[in-house]
Amino acid sequence: MCVDPNSHHRFRKYENLILDLEINRPEQVWVSDITYIGKRDNPCYLSLVTDAYSKKIMGYFVANNLNTRSSIMALKMALKQRKYSHLQLIHHSDRGIQYCANEYQEELIKNKLSCSMTQNSDPYENAIAERINGILKQEFNIDKYNQGAKITNQIIKESVTIYNEIRPHYSNYMLTPNQMHSQNKTKMRTYKTKNSSKNVFTTV
Repeated sequence: MCVDPNSHHRFRKYENLILDLEINRPEQVWVSDITYIGKRDNPCYLSLVTDAYSKKIMGYFVANNLNTRSSIMALKMALKQRKYSHLQLIHHSDRGIQYCANEYQEELIKNKLSCSMTQNSDPYENAIAERINGILKQEFNIDKYNQGAKITNQIIKESVTIYNEIRPHYSNYMLTPNQMHSQNKTKMRTYKTKNSSKNVFTTV
């Protein structure tokens, strides 16, 4: 289950820049999301930043709250891992207060990232982020442990390492995220929804 941050807030919302965009290289688009993990009596929240082309998890952070700082920490980790910092990069997310907050937007501006956001509740507008959440929960079982943030962070760290280095993706023509991220020759797979002519990025 993904966290659905309240989008009814005073901060500016941004338009969706990736609806008709052809993604053909790493670090062209990053997708960010927050998902709930753990048990309700001991909740943790996982902030993720994932490269849309390679499906590589670039940054993550686990906290026991939904503060903007947690999302910023995941973003800062992602920025430290950039390989193509000279190229233009779009940051895409939902319209949650964490991403619209002044502190988060200042971090994007400082690092020259363009801001893109979903426009409605259609899950396909942030499908890659949703799918990565599902992979971590269903395949890596990160959601079954009832631990504090420190231990959960270690579990996430190990899971992300295996995910990035070992797990192949169908959309990557069976390359791992790290392998896909190291090149730009392979065209990522897409499919079309029944009721839409728009391409949707497949991530399994």
